[in-house]
Amino acid sequence: MSLNLKKGQKIDLTKTNPGLSQILAGLGWNPRVTDGKDFDLDASAFLVGENGKCASEEDFIFYKQSQHASGAVVHTGDNRTGDGAGDDEQILVNLAAVPANIQKIVFTVTIDEAEARGQNFGQVEDAYIRIVNSEGDVELNKFDLSEDASIETALIAAELYRHGTEWKFAAVGQGFAGGLAALCRHFGLDVE
Repeated sequence: MSLNLKKGQKIDLTKTNPGLSQILAGLGWNPRVTDGKDFDLDASAFLVGENGKCASEEDFIFYKQSQHASGAVVHTGDNRTGDGAGDDEQILVNLAAVPANIQKIVFTVTIDEAEARGQNFGQVEDAYIRIVNSEGDVELNKFDLSEDASIETALIAAELYRHGTEWKFAAVGQGFAGGLAALCRHFGLDVE
């Protein structure tokens, strides 16, 4: 049975689901009616060490760099509209293959060209992140993102993190102004 999480809530993933090794992070949203400009959200993942930073650009997974060198994290593709039911973008994680130096996988969502289009998360509804056990396609938890980050253009949705030998999940919902560039700087990556 899936748990609906609240901001700040943390749950055990692998301890309560023995044998869990393959998960899917599904992110979904619907744009509210706007002035007709295209509305494109992008999911990505930052793989960070104990210092909370990426070791290199290879630890940033998104639609243009869809797979980590280890094969542990894979972005399945870019949805440019958010139309339709279900997940708009998905990131697959093989927990057993995540390199030992990676302490967290941070799932984020940004609005493409938000400043130029005058868009922010206040214009997004029905936003969520869910974690699914890929083996059997069973939803483990879901976090509704719609209530936070009304004026921001980037959002840290959730974190998957190590706790000893186990993996836990934290519902974060932290907004950022400055879009993807601000997130990259936050996680220690140079922005051109």
